[in-house]
Amino acid sequence: MSGAERDGRRPAARAVIAAVADDFAELPAPPAAPRGADGPIGWPGYGEAHARARERTGEEESVVCGVGRVAGTEVVLIGFEFGFFGGSLGERTGDRLEAAYSHARERRLPVVSLVATGGSRMQEGMRALSQLQRVARQSALTRRAGLPQIAVVRDPTTGGGWATLGAGADVVLASPGAQIGFAGSRVRPPGEPAHAYTAEAQLASGHVDAVVPPAGLPAVLGRWLALLTSPAAGPVPPPFALGATTLPATGWEAVRRARSAGRPRAAAYLDAYFEWREEIVGDRCGGVDAGVLCGFGRSAGGTVGYVAQAGTATAPAGFRTAVRLLRLADRLGIPVLTLVDTPGAANDAAAERAGVGAAIAEAFAAVASAEVPITSLLIGEGGSGGALALAAPGRTWVTPDGYFSVTAPEAAAAILKRDPEQVPRTAEELRLRPQDLVELGVARAVVPPDPGVPAPHTAPPG
Repeated sequence: MSGAERDGRRPAARAVIAAVADDFAELPAPPAAPRGADGPIGWPGYGEAHARARERTGEEESVVCGVGRVAGTEVVLIGFEFGFFGGSLGERTGDRLEAAYSHARERRLPVVSLVATGGSRMQEGMRALSQLQRVARQSALTRRAGLPQIAVVRDPTTGGGWATLGAGADVVLASPGAQIGFAGSRVRPPGEPAHAYTAEAQLASGHVDAVVPPAGLPAVLGRWLALLTSPAAGPVPPPFALGATTLPATGWEAVRRARSAGRPRAAAYLDAYFEWREEIVGDRCGGVDAGVLCGFGRSAGGTVGYVAQAGTATAPAGFRTAVRLLRLADRLGIPVLTLVDTPGAANDAAAERAGVGAAIAEAFAAVASAEVPITSLLIGEGGSGGALALAAPGRTWVTPDGYFSVTAPEAAAAILKRDPEQVPRTAEELRLRPQDLVELGVARAVVPPDPGVPAPHTAPPG
């Protein structure tokens, strides 16, 4: 949080807009329905307070809406003026927001909201609260039109503003130290820790995608807008293999290779495949799985979405974050790459309480129903349904380091009541090697190494 925001001197809406955008042109305010001097519910003194807010801020309402360019991308910008009744939403705020969203759909432009609000305006009662329904409808229509929405949540972003424009955006960026939450500081339960309502806490809980200092915001916004508005022509090819170049002789060798600490992991494949990328974080349900990397990257001049398992057991939050990415990419027409690498889905008591079965079902459904092409590459362990859920039917490749199995050989031996020493034999009988997967029709082919890159040294299986 900046010092100005800490002591209450928050940047004005137009200053925040000017910091991120060029060539800003304000949209005309829509005609306002006549109402009494003290507003729609006759709040005593509201008219005078409204006049003081206009004089103090130079604005007619709590939002400034217009069209500008962020790093070359034309967008509709919505800037909140916190000095105007705490950036609260009233009837005429709703009029302006509806007009801004409508303009975005007419012009096929992304929407960027620079939010700083305390929620709905008390002096307009339920007429103010009902604006949340209008905003939600406009956001839904814009989503249906296939246009991206990015929110920058500033200090503070609480109440209905967080529950619509903020949390409802496709990508949520937050100002450092900003107060963010549905409950504002004056209405929280007594004794609640203030840090639980900060940008950093919301990032840790999977409710925002990044905390971005003001100086870096224009560049980060520009990167996101470039990614979300320039899909690659799909389907995209799978990455080249980065590890072993020869096929395993036995099933157990395939398993040992996939489990080797020296095998290339998801981050190495993403770095090799993309020129640059941005991550989305969290499932928007309070969960983050560091073992599933999701986001969008630039490859060969276009944007590709990615879901990459990083070799750990995938938690429910990981599957739900993957679904969030898949559905956003599908809506924006962006092809997707999935990297499969997990010993299986998490199956402890915490995972069961968090609905791991339902989360896997959602992942299967998202892959099955996607209208954009999905390319999958098995880069390591392919443990049971937790791996298969993110593998595209008919468009899955495998590296020489990968194996796919109905379950791990150890678990299969236990299920079949075999002695532990029979695990290698079980691995052989499961036909899980890369060449077996191709022969069985599970994988299309074993991917080769990049012909232009010398083969790396690969550590022996552990």
